[in-house]
Amino acid sequence: MQRDVEKGLGTADAMKKIWMNGTLVDPAEAKVSVLSHTLHYGVGVFEGIRGYMGPKGGAIFRLADHVKRLFLSSKVYRLPIPYTEEQVLKAIVETQAVNDIWPSYIRPIVYRDGPALGVKNLTTKVSLAIAAVPAKKYLGEKSDEGIRAKISPFRKAHSDAMPALAKAVGNYLGSYLAGTDASQDGYDEAILLDKNGFLAEGTGENLFMVRSGTVYTPGTEGDILLGITRDSVIRIAQDLGVPVVQKQLSVGELLAADEVFFTGTYAEIAPVREVSHYTIGNGKPGPITRDVQDIFYRTVSGEESKYAAWLYPVPALARPVARTGRR
Repeated sequence: MQRDVEKGLGTADAMKKIWMNGTLVDPAEAKVSVLSHTLHYGVGVFEGIRGYMGPKGGAIFRLADHVKRLFLSSKVYRLPIPYTEEQVLKAIVETQAVNDIWPSYIRPIVYRDGPALGVKNLTTKVSLAIAAVPAKKYLGEKSDEGIRAKISPFRKAHSDAMPALAKAVGNYLGSYLAGTDASQDGYDEAILLDKNGFLAEGTGENLFMVRSGTVYTPGTEGDILLGITRDSVIRIAQDLGVPVVQKQLSVGELLAADEVFFTGTYAEIAPVREVSHYTIGNGKPGPITRDVQDIFYRTVSGEESKYAAWLYPVPALARPVARTGRR
């Protein structure tokens, strides 16, 4: 948990309940076998979802889209979720309401419960758990002003080996290696290349760059996860009249960019001011990054009516009376 706190994942101490297979349980009772198939082989899928508090109350950002992707990931990895999409959506809202943590990071995870060993095991029970923890700044409290990133020596796994469209537990082993390598070298984040040496993504974020007023981002040929915040940023930029191009991008193009930024559910919009000791632009967040960032933050706080449909309200009456552990 210590590294999670350092990276902005908050603390589990504020949690009141965890949703497990239809029941809200105390965190201490949320137990999984040490012989769980998922623990041993990484066969699990998950989502990272954000809850925000605004003038009109609490809401979850693009909840239905996250649930839909969770089911897609589970299908790819042959993990039949024993609930409907609507049931999972309601369970996430219930978990957020009971914990009453704002802002929050909500983590539903689908896994094979144990005990069971054997790589091809498809007979063990498929379980669903949902937790909500306090959300801080994933890439650091000053990440809105720009972070330092390193081109990683570790490559993004090709989709022929590990399908990038699925948000799977095992897919993040490469991110772990890249992230820890970058941290040990004093950087805030890593940038992974694809198998052909083109830009892919961060350890848990999508990557954007701006050159001469046009926004560029790697496309699906780069084996990227199709991020929901990525999709939101593309929509916002286009609505601002800024051209958006999805294509293969080289390291050289990145270093010559006027602006660079990461996007992700947890990272939100994080400008990049330096890549492997090369200063990006003038070393400060650029105007397009700032415009997108501003509209995004206004959106998640419920202050931008144009994108109001992206917020799923959490009914105030559903939240508990107890207020202990609130931020």
